[in-house]
Amino acid sequence: MTDNAISKVPAVTLGFWIIKIAATTLGETLGDTVTMTLDLGYLIGTAIFLSALVVFVGLEIAGKRFHAVLYWATIVASTTAGTTMADFADRSLGVGYTGGSTILLIALLAVLGAWRWTQGSVSVVTVTNPKVEAFYWATITVSQTLGTALGDWTADTSGFGYVGGALLFSAGIAVVAAAYFWTRASRVLLFWVAFILTRPLGATVGDFLDKPLDEGGLALSRPIASGALAVFIVACILLIPQRAGRHPQATA
Repeated sequence: MTDNAISKVPAVTLGFWIIKIAATTLGETLGDTVTMTLDLGYLIGTAIFLSALVVFVGLEIAGKRFHAVLYWATIVASTTAGTTMADFADRSLGVGYTGGSTILLIALLAVLGAWRWTQGSVSVVTVTNPKVEAFYWATITVSQTLGTALGDWTADTSGFGYVGGALLFSAGIAVVAAAYFWTRASRVLLFWVAFILTRPLGATVGDFLDKPLDEGGLALSRPIASGALAVFIVACILLIPQRAGRHPQATA
């Protein structure tokens, strides 16, 4: 087996999804901490987290092997940048939740289409070289931004509220899980659908934790919620086995 048969992203296990959902929730509370609690605004928040994301993605691409801490730090950076970018577009630019969700969905389909067209597959187990990694992280960042806008649209515009939105996206993930276990639907398609759905789930849960009581939230401290989520993620990374996924050709 050669090194280039080893993916630089973790194997997709139950532990992967637990950490991913926690990371998306942290992205919401941490983004809101900087833009709202610290009152730095959406533009400055976006500049901070987008800069961090660029640095982490650069380190990811430059690395030779899978590193769990670096990978999940990059995921958190992408989901936090997605939070501030979506809020900036939806609120500061006046695009609105519906407009923002629509634009970002089109952008996500365009990135996935370009990835599929140039590389022949959008499977995460093929993330073994810098070009595919660039597509991977671009897809993740756009999907994280879409998830924020979609979560806000569901909770506010559609009237589901934070709890209703969380239940709705949880049900969607349950449907994807059922399709995985009991149908022959494309595993690649199911992965990306589940990956995308975890972001608005995290967005609605994060908003539920820190939004005021009169808006349907629990009014918890954003910094404290962010700290607790960060500790939980670190504990999961340390306690749940983390291993790199493998390219299908590596089986031979």
